[in-house]
Amino acid sequence: MSAFAELTQLMFPNRCLGCHRLGPSICSACRSSWHPHYYKTKVDDITVHSALLYSPIASKIILAAKESGLKGADDLLIDAIVHAIERAIPDTTLFRLVPVPSSRASQRRRGRSFVVDLVAQISERTGIPMNNCLQLSRRVKDQSGLHRDERAKNLAGAFSLNSPARGELILIDDVVTTGATLREAARALNSQGFQAVGSVTAITACVAQPLR
Repeated sequence: MSAFAELTQLMFPNRCLGCHRLGPSICSACRSSWHPHYYKTKVDDITVHSALLYSPIASKIILAAKESGLKGADDLLIDAIVHAIERAIPDTTLFRLVPVPSSRASQRRRGRSFVVDLVAQISERTGIPMNNCLQLSRRVKDQSGLHRDERAKNLAGAFSLNSPARGELILIDDVVTTGATLREAARALNSQGFQAVGSVTAITACVAQPLR
């Protein structure tokens, strides 16, 4: 370890992202709420494969990755998504990963397009090519404070394609709640004559209890 790394470690010691105790990115106590399994749900005709149930620990980890850009949080999300991919699709030879893009405002605030950045790392790890073909074609509100119907209205017609999409496509997002984001992303793909994984398949790190 370099002198700079040692100094950084001394000044900013590693803490658990779940409970903030000194130690690894996820301590043994919090690991019980962040232990990848395999969950299969449906959003209309979209099959969604997820590694974890949404929880207070999951919320903290996602926010640490999304809003603070912490590498340890990124790594935990990447591990979860890769786990779900391996469980859902054993042979990924013909597949392409399609990340759900962030709004321009979110990209400016965070300094990156969050899911696109994660998927680039997942692509490098797994060897599955990324097709960054989705874009937001108009302004949208932050989904976090909206109810089910408001989320659907907020995203209706918001996605379009910025490049051709070829091969079997897998939509990637961090969490599915009402399914509004995945539903709109799939609509944009299918409206251009492309089909993702049979009908439409999505991979997320977490699946949350649907909002009313």
